[in-house]
Amino acid sequence: MRILVSRPTQSDPSFIVGLGLIVIVAAAEIFGATFYYIGRMRAARGSAQVLVGTALRPPAASATPASATTKGLPTSAASPPALSITDRLLQEGIALRDRGDMTNALARLHEASERDPPNAMVLEEIAKTYESMQLFDRSNEMWRKLQEMGPAAGAAYELADRRLKLGVSTPATAEAGMVSASLDASSTHRDVGGIAEGPILSISEVKTTEEPNPDAETSLTLQIGIRKEPNAAFDHTKVKIQVFFYDTVEDKDVKLTDADVNYEWLTSKHDWTDTNPEKLSVSYLRPKTKGGSSEAALSAAAASVRPPGKGRAAKISSSAEGARRYLGYRILVYYDDKLQAVQAEPARLLQLFPPSESGSSP
Repeated sequence: MRILVSRPTQSDPSFIVGLGLIVIVAAAEIFGATFYYIGRMRAARGSAQVLVGTALRPPAASATPASATTKGLPTSAASPPALSITDRLLQEGIALRDRGDMTNALARLHEASERDPPNAMVLEEIAKTYESMQLFDRSNEMWRKLQEMGPAAGAAYELADRRLKLGVSTPATAEAGMVSASLDASSTHRDVGGIAEGPILSISEVKTTEEPNPDAETSLTLQIGIRKEPNAAFDHTKVKIQVFFYDTVEDKDVKLTDADVNYEWLTSKHDWTDTNPEKLSVSYLRPKTKGGSSEAALSAAAASVRPPGKGRAAKISSSAEGARRYLGYRILVYYDDKLQAVQAEPARLLQLFPPSESGSSP
């Protein structure tokens, strides 16, 4: 009996090769399609991020340069260069001098000179300030420094040369007796060994306060602070403070006031033993019924008052002279009869009544 046994059919090699190629091609197409769609998804996601970033970005107008917001002005005009310390002190000194505050003006100018000793502009302004105070010895000292600098000082050298050769015309001195109040810290004098180089007293502040008074045409008070330089050899009994009030007569002439003037030390000791300024209060009162006074009466009544604390200036007899109106004040501070500080409001009073370097005369 014949037995049939099944045998595996031998595959055709070409069929196997073809099937393999089909599988490979199919796999390649699947891989390519997958890569293509993944790439498109990444591109879409990147575009969305760009759109979000653009939406969150501030408007372009906020990023406009500063120069475009200055209405066409150049950058230098919009933000000028900062001044040096010397130039700033120079400008402050000139402004204070124009306001009549000679003490602080000189303090600023001398500080500028210490920072920049060969600065011709600073030396020139110091000389002019001393001239406005009629302190010609000190102004000439500054002019000589400029002259020694030679042509390197520029226009200041030529000005200094003219000042030293031709001199400065001195205005007429104040009339005799033009004193409304002169104050000494004490009536007792003791000697000390000389004054330190430069002023040792200065006017730290002057506050003017007008006070309502129905019975007065003008009622005001000056509060004056006098400061001592620290570590200076000092005798408070050699301090003298002179306060001058001035009126206009018929709106044209400037004369010493005939109003009531009172003074009072606000600090009890006023001996400058600590670093705080000593404060003096001086009041000006013109009653509505007060008349004028003649120059002869002013000269006869002029006196120096030495208060221990509080006092009243001498009254001056009045006579019809013309309508008077308060103009301003002039303050002089002396130590050992040497001028230390000056301040006036308005500043032209220093030109009309130049201060004396010696405290023995008004």
